[in-house]
Amino acid sequence: MKVCIYGAGAIGGWIGVKLARAGCDVSVVARGGTLEALKKDGLRLQEGQQVLQANVKASASPAELGMQDLVVVAVKAPAMADVARAIRPLLGPDTMVLTAMNGVPWWFFQGFGGEYQGTRLQAVDPDGTIAEAIPAKHIVGCVVHASCALKGPGFVQHHFGNGLIIGEPSGAKAQRVLQLAELLQQAGFAATVSDQIQKDTWYKLWGNMTVNPVSAMTGATTDLILNDDLVRAFISSVMLEAREIGGRIGIPIAQQPEDRHQVTRKLGAFKTSMLQDVEARKPVEIDALVTVVREMGRMTGVPTPFTDALLGLARLHARGLGLY
Repeated sequence: MKVCIYGAGAIGGWIGVKLARAGCDVSVVARGGTLEALKKDGLRLQEGQQVLQANVKASASPAELGMQDLVVVAVKAPAMADVARAIRPLLGPDTMVLTAMNGVPWWFFQGFGGEYQGTRLQAVDPDGTIAEAIPAKHIVGCVVHASCALKGPGFVQHHFGNGLIIGEPSGAKAQRVLQLAELLQQAGFAATVSDQIQKDTWYKLWGNMTVNPVSAMTGATTDLILNDDLVRAFISSVMLEAREIGGRIGIPIAQQPEDRHQVTRKLGAFKTSMLQDVEARKPVEIDALVTVVREMGRMTGVPTPFTDALLGLARLHARGLGLY
């Protein structure tokens, strides 16, 4: 299988190394220092004491890499407009585009059915550029349950977690998705096929739409955030707003915020991806995690005063650093 990784950051690099070592023909779209590192050393992954390496074809030009069977898009949401402008040469009629990204994706309501079917979310695709560049038929959603960080350009450190949940936006158990899950399992991932990938996306968002921006603003690891009673109560209030929105669009969450906090606590003290971005002075994905929830609150008639406060503070903090 010809696989292109678009975004050789922590998650993209992790997936790329494993697929290459499973026998896929892996290429990477990269620029600058990452491109140089990939040409010199290939993609590298540290798991425990072991360093895995995979030689890959790397280029800044998708046209140079050509048509693919699978494109893994693993960029931060703010970079998606650039990806949309450049991705066309990678797409053939049957190419799958696996979106291994945080937050609510632009395709969330594609294949969703019901009242909100096909709704475009302004927060993540304001002018429809992304949806136009990557037609819905190519999309396979992916929710990543793993923590990785970059040790250096093209060199990933895997911390914990090995889960990839994949699924068609329509929920169909299409043959291509079952085959992709099998490939991912052979590559060493705990890959499962979802009945409704939007539900898995929303559940993950329910936990990280709060802890991510709070960590980015405070510099605190997750354990410190949840150990502060006032901060935890604020986070829970935001989560209750999001839970109500989910219920109204047809994705109910049975848990209470405190149940989810217990899940996060079990992961120990770790830096969220947004805090890592702030420390690396990279753009932060506030829109895909928080702005979009506020937008969906307006759509569904759910008041979001706590989400609004979180968004205002996170946006102001990021703007002050030139990251939003």
